[in-house]
Amino acid sequence: MLLVIDIGNTNSVLGVFEGKTLRAQWRLSTNRRQTADEFGVFTRNLLSLDGIRPEGITGVMIASVVPPLNSALEEMSAKYFRLEAVFLGPGMRTGMAIHYDNPQEVGADRIANSVAAFEKYGGPCIVVDFGTAITFDAISGKGEYLGGVIAPGLGVSSEALFQQAARLPRVEIREPQRVIGTNTVASMQSGLFHGAVGMVDGILDRMCVTLGAKTKVVATGGQASLVAAASKYKIPVDSSLTLDGLRIIYERHLAAARHK
Repeated sequence: MLLVIDIGNTNSVLGVFEGKTLRAQWRLSTNRRQTADEFGVFTRNLLSLDGIRPEGITGVMIASVVPPLNSALEEMSAKYFRLEAVFLGPGMRTGMAIHYDNPQEVGADRIANSVAAFEKYGGPCIVVDFGTAITFDAISGKGEYLGGVIAPGLGVSSEALFQQAARLPRVEIREPQRVIGTNTVASMQSGLFHGAVGMVDGILDRMCVTLGAKTKVVATGGQASLVAAASKYKIPVDSSLTLDGLRIIYERHLAAARHK
């Protein structure tokens, strides 16, 4: 079985694949101070709670956009699973050409999303990932990574309002009952939610003009279900997209290693 780990700035997602089947999936808060032992004990406990024997893990694949945690993850894999972790990074054969000015600037999670999206849905395709940032990634009909868009996420926007406006509180991010708020909290929630929906639709309008009318769109990330359902594109949500991408890339990595 393959343990896949996606370390994001706000949340981290772990999953276990048995072949191509996702046996279990967990979403956690990212703790930048977490040690290798904390990672190891916590991960093994999660596996046990889902009836998965830690001894059954035969591979560890990681995508991380938080470099300070990489050494702890590497140590965790070696100490608790007796395995060398494979990190998605520059030089790895993903099977996807990267048409970015500097390919090393593209986050590992965005590459994993794009590989999985093309494999599962074909192209041209756009992946909208609702994380700390809302990212839009464009994949051509030939399966090439063309580039994308990076915009502030809902949490970032909400926190900016709280930090920069003395009289505005922190609010729960959710869909409001009506667009015109009759109090401060409702007005903020309306602005955050409808602002995100309008931004997503506006960016997709422009990207689809470039990629073509038959462009597919898929969403993933922690807040995907909140915004995607309100989009005029009726974006399907694939909560396991990043993990699927890590599995696919890991399989390609093993195949390339065998043919060396």
